[in-house]
Amino acid sequence: MLLVPLQLAGSASLLAIGFAILFFFIIIISFIRRYKRCPSDRILVVYGKVGTGNSARCIHGGASFIWPVIQDYEYLDLTPISIEVNLVNALSKQNIRVNVPSRFTIGISTEPGIMQNAAERLLGQGLEQIQELAKEIIFGQLRLVVASMDIEEINNDRDKFLTNISNSVESELKKVGLKLINVNITDIVDESGYIEALGKEAAAHAINAARKSVAEKTRDGSIGEANAVQDERTQVAAANAQAVEGENIAKINVANSDSLRRQREAEAERTAIAAEKVQTAKALEESYAAEKDAEIARAERVRSSQMADIIVPAEIDKRKVEIDAEAEAEMIRRRAKGEADAILFKAQAEAQGLFEILTKQAQGFDEIVKAAGNNPQDAVLLLVADKLPELVKTQAEAIKNIKIDKVTVWDSGAKTADGKGSTANFISGMYKSVPPLQEMFNMAGMQLPEYLKGKDVAEEGEENQQSANSEKKSDKK
Repeated sequence: MLLVPLQLAGSASLLAIGFAILFFFIIIISFIRRYKRCPSDRILVVYGKVGTGNSARCIHGGASFIWPVIQDYEYLDLTPISIEVNLVNALSKQNIRVNVPSRFTIGISTEPGIMQNAAERLLGQGLEQIQELAKEIIFGQLRLVVASMDIEEINNDRDKFLTNISNSVESELKKVGLKLINVNITDIVDESGYIEALGKEAAAHAINAARKSVAEKTRDGSIGEANAVQDERTQVAAANAQAVEGENIAKINVANSDSLRRQREAEAERTAIAAEKVQTAKALEESYAAEKDAEIARAERVRSSQMADIIVPAEIDKRKVEIDAEAEAEMIRRRAKGEADAILFKAQAEAQGLFEILTKQAQGFDEIVKAAGNNPQDAVLLLVADKLPELVKTQAEAIKNIKIDKVTVWDSGAKTADGKGSTANFISGMYKSVPPLQEMFNMAGMQLPEYLKGKDVAEEGEENQQSANSEKKSDKK
């Protein structure tokens, strides 16, 4: 029963967390949407609570965060506006009425102070309303400019007229946040025909001045022609006289020139012959020097070739032999060092092994001596007793291993002094060549049991003597 309320409480807490997260994301999205960027062809006007003493804040080419509830925004379009102003019956300074057809191009200004004026007076108005407002301002200022100038100034000095219009109109447009971009005056006419008469008068003056200038030029041309003929005749006569004098001087100069030419030709020929001989000698000298250099170069080339063909291979072979000898010597040194290291290692290993064997034997002997009651002689008897089976086996093998393929004994039947025949003596002598077991034990300081002992030599001699005496007695009988 308690699980249901707990589950409901858990669901309610999860639902509350979900609503909180959703509310947080909605707030984040709302803040992001309130961040407004101003394009380059518009002015962002932020109004509301924008600071003390400011009715609006204008931004051109930037961005701003619009606080919700306390702020709002609108855009002012910077697109240029073209206005056609056809001023009719405008009274000039001379009380002459003129018509001034013109076209003005205006737009909202981006200067800080003027932008503030535009935000205060043009925000929320459409393009036509702004156009009508500007048109009224331009009409009024254009009438004032025409009224302040004479017809001659308006007609003749168009730059001054346009400058006065620009200064007057732009100063008034700035008050509402606008800027004058361009002024184009197409034509100026008046109802009385004064401007036309001025044009005709100017044309007549120009025509008369042109005719007078033509007549003066014609007169100046006739006088100048007569003077030119007179000057021509005078200058021709003087030129003829100067020409004759010039011909004579020229002939003299030609003769002098021919003489000087022949002298210079002879001198040049002599100089050329000498120079030719000098150049020939220099050429031979340079040729000999070149041949000498060529021979030296050829000898150097031959020497270099011989060095490359003989000395260099010999040096290479010599170096190769030295390198091979050094390599072989190094190999021999390393091999000898390896063999010496191996011998040393083997000797060390054998010595270590022998040392271990002797150590163990010494430990064994020490244990045997202890077992024998610390009596060294008894210890030796124990060792010999331990080796007794091997000794007996060795004595038995001494006869066993004697290979006798064939033994031929010529026995004549005669007996020796001890009563043995030849065959018995042979077998006995062969057996005596093996060390007696009793002697081996005696040398070791041990005594064999009586059943393993053999007869002594004296006893054997007495037995032999007794057997010989018995045989003699039997022979006598």
